[in-house]
Amino acid sequence: MKYQNLIARPGKKTPVARSPLFVIGLGHERDVFIENASMLISGGMPVSVALEAITLDIRSRRMKKLVAGLAADVDAGLPLWQAMEKTKLFPAHVIALVSLGESSGKLAENLKVIATEQNKGRILRSKIYSAMMYPVFVLTLTLIVGIALAWFILPKLAIVFSQINVSLPLVTRLLISSGNFLADNGSSVILSAIGAAAILIFIIIFFPGFRRLGQRALFFTPGIGRLIREIELSRFGYLLSALLQAGVPIAQAIESLIKVSELPQYRSLFEFMRQGIEDGDSLQQVFTSFKNAKRLIPVSIQQLLVAGEQSGLLREALFKIGETFEVKADASAKNLTVVLEPALLVVVWLGVVAMALAVILPIYSLIGGFNSGV
Repeated sequence: MKYQNLIARPGKKTPVARSPLFVIGLGHERDVFIENASMLISGGMPVSVALEAITLDIRSRRMKKLVAGLAADVDAGLPLWQAMEKTKLFPAHVIALVSLGESSGKLAENLKVIATEQNKGRILRSKIYSAMMYPVFVLTLTLIVGIALAWFILPKLAIVFSQINVSLPLVTRLLISSGNFLADNGSSVILSAIGAAAILIFIIIFFPGFRRLGQRALFFTPGIGRLIREIELSRFGYLLSALLQAGVPIAQAIESLIKVSELPQYRSLFEFMRQGIEDGDSLQQVFTSFKNAKRLIPVSIQQLLVAGEQSGLLREALFKIGETFEVKADASAKNLTVVLEPALLVVVWLGVVAMALAVILPIYSLIGGFNSGV
């Protein structure tokens, strides 16, 4: 056969890892897997053979094990969507699209839709990282330089100032005290700070309650909150449009959207929408009944969705919403960088001024004492 050399030997099965911890950090490999599967299956390659071919090109051991397990399950007669669901790696909307594609004979088309949606999500995430990279870099560098000065320079200044009979100002005493503290306990302080940061990251990843608190704080932060809302609305438009285009019922599509959404405010709205649609309510009734609908979805967008539902063009309206807010998110990410830059300069300037005053004021006091003596 054409693909005979790619088929695994009979009887050699690799178990699929089912632990959620096993799949942490495989987001990029997952996206690459979907893109490769879409390309190979669209080219007419059988699913099991395509999975074997993808396995040969994967370098990550964890991802290789997952894809090998997928191929083993498919060879054993399990549908692809069920095998993917067992891995705990793929989101609910991906599983829904693959399941619908297998049942309707449009698996290749649905995989293309998934790959397109993933690419848009990756672009939106890169915009956020680009917007936040400069502020994080500046703040980190400022913190490192400040700690280095306090650790190595201030203790030497403390020795100089202690040998002269000058009344030190408060800012100088504070800086010298911090410098002496770092000189005596610097290693312990640095190790404790690294440990605290690691514990904080662990809590954010594995405790959803703390993560929700952080997300809520960012949601109400000026500038950042606006960017987050625009990204969420862009994902809402693109993803729901893709699911409806693939033939997924709207209630099931919104259920998938609930599992993908990262903000608790939007998850609550989507759950309310799903329940209302299942009860036979229109989108207009849903938006009217939900308390904070105007804050999460602008009134103009609500009207566009209602008009699309009434005219039978809801999918087109959702796609337009995705396009519109993708452009807005791009502009907001650029503006956020422009706004944060002067704010960061002010923070750095305040630190430099405090350091300069701490050094210069005792010198002025010393010069004044000499003049009084003369």
